[in-house]
Amino acid sequence: MKLTPEQRIELHGFNNLTKSLSFNMYDICYTKTREEREAYIEYIDEEYSAERLTKILSNVSDIIGAHVLNVAQQDYVPQGASVTVLVSEGPVVEVPDESYDESPGPLPDNVVMQLDKSHITVHTYPEYHPDEGISTFRADIDVSTCGEISPLKALNYLIHSFDTDIMTIDYRVRGFTRDKDGKKLYIDHDINSIQNYIPDDAKEEFDMIDVNIYQAHTFHTKCKIRDFDLDNYLFGYTKDKLAPEEAEEITERLTTEMDEIFYGKNIKPGSLAD
Repeated sequence: MKLTPEQRIELHGFNNLTKSLSFNMYDICYTKTREEREAYIEYIDEEYSAERLTKILSNVSDIIGAHVLNVAQQDYVPQGASVTVLVSEGPVVEVPDESYDESPGPLPDNVVMQLDKSHITVHTYPEYHPDEGISTFRADIDVSTCGEISPLKALNYLIHSFDTDIMTIDYRVRGFTRDKDGKKLYIDHDINSIQNYIPDDAKEEFDMIDVNIYQAHTFHTKCKIRDFDLDNYLFGYTKDKLAPEEAEEITERLTTEMDEIFYGKNIKPGSLAD
């Protein structure tokens, strides 16, 4: 049965549903020498330092309407960073109708909403292949909320905050709340696909696959950049500096790396065979 916004907020007590969004992004780079690899790792580690990640998570907390209680941040040696933001509930004077729509959420300068309890975390993982010259940067962001608004409303901003080649996005609603008559509600908003919360400009840039378990209120979307330009994956030089055979070999290595991450399995170069 489809519920209207007015019916959703007529609960027996506090909204006990837990809504969890996991956003994972990957940035891929080819580095020919050890010096190039170390320079890339240093660059990407500085680009996504604990300080910048804290600013990103602070904007996420604004978008979902949370009040920050505590921030713990840490840069690691030799690389990597983590940030955890704990937030408290805020007064929900009125739940906007658009919060229930399957549509991309606002950017920070458009925020006017309040939300209940939540926590937000991010961890980064710079790494490299020991032999093949491929370096990969991964960031994992988790937004967990209780209350009226879905953390999917922060997805638009997260996508625009990272230079991303591959994204994997998971959304799950857990537990139950009760309406004013005591009937259990296992989800308090309609959702067909995470893709409906992804902005149109991103949809044009990525190939996407959905894996959804509707009866378990679990949704999964994978995204891979659609147009491949080798210049975007070389660090410190451009493809015109490469011989055609070398450019072709590097392209095959990079596209295989991206396909393996996207499909979640090791594959032969240039093939998606099982």
